[in-house]
Amino acid sequence: MRRILRTQCVFHIACPLCFPHCSIAKHEEKEVEHGNSDAVPKGAVPAYLLDREGVTRAKMLSNTVKEKRKEKAGKWSVPLPKVRPIADDEMFSAVATGKRKAKSWKRMVTKATFVGDNFTRKPPKFERFIRPAAMRFKKAHVTHPELNATFHLDLIGVKKNPSSSLYTTLGVITKGTIVEVNVSDLGLVTTAGKVVWGKYAQVTNNPELDGCINAVLLV
Repeated sequence: MRRILRTQCVFHIACPLCFPHCSIAKHEEKEVEHGNSDAVPKGAVPAYLLDREGVTRAKMLSNTVKEKRKEKAGKWSVPLPKVRPIADDEMFSAVATGKRKAKSWKRMVTKATFVGDNFTRKPPKFERFIRPAAMRFKKAHVTHPELNATFHLDLIGVKKNPSSSLYTTLGVITKGTIVEVNVSDLGLVTTAGKVVWGKYAQVTNNPELDGCINAVLLV
């Protein structure tokens, strides 16, 4: 059985479509044997079949893979699991440049953004993505789900924008974005007694329409 699987894996390596599925399946699954009383044959059995008597083979996922899946699912359990994806045409607007306005390689961000204090803007000639100062936010209204209270906290950064990794790099904040906020003023401490400085929160509104950022703290 194992020789056949190895021959198939060598065949799948040559096929770019089948190789990822084959390697992942071989990594996550393993063969297990367990007894089955219904599979015991009646009558005399040869000596070389005594060890295999009543044994059925089955496939099962390893416990480590199952635990990792549970941890990952619990880690990213957020208030808004599904949000509407945002296309580039809606996110950016083309900016005409050049002496005769014939070039259009610059893009203006039309959504709310976060820009750190140590940000240094590139020269206008080389700046591809323009983030307007009027659409930059420094604070957010964060609601603690257990305390049922809302606090005006400072933004530390943008952790994950579900629409695109480019939006995460640019610091674009849309509905469903995971942001990091400064919770040092709340007095939250860990089990070891250390003060919690930053925690993640998910944005629950459209900041470009409301003019503010509302988020729910991920506890």
